[in-house]
Amino acid sequence: MFQGAAALSLDAKGRLAIPARHRDALTVAAAGSLVLTAHPHRCLLLYPQPEWEPIRDRVLAGSSLEKQSALLKRLLVGFAREEEMDAAGRLLIAPELRQFAQMDKQVWLVGQGNHFELWSDAGWQKQQEAIFALGDDLMPPGMESLSL
Repeated sequence: MFQGAAALSLDAKGRLAIPARHRDALTVAAAGSLVLTAHPHRCLLLYPQPEWEPIRDRVLAGSSLEKQSALLKRLLVGFAREEEMDAAGRLLIAPELRQFAQMDKQVWLVGQGNHFELWSDAGWQKQQEAIFALGDDLMPPGMESLSL
């Protein structure tokens, strides 16, 4: 399970050094084979390939003639790239994905259970402000009884 947020830097070639605490788990979960794709919130999603495949298949099952399904296919599957970590545990973030997510030097790797979100620094700060702005209205329906 992937959890926690880490501020990381992209190198000059657009590579991200995966933290050691996640590197081994990603290697076990996918033998190093990962999928990066775009998310509608302008971040990137990083999945071990076996976790991505059922999502991809479900998205592809939607009708290409239905506007929202076609748009979702173009975003999630159209931007999807299979990548491998190199021997140093670095992952290349393709230029088109960096441009989509408006990534510069600093990025945030945010664990989401079976995958990660990858945010630009500005995008992650904006997400934090949105959380704080909700205040007491943060809990979605059905989670009101959650005790923290």
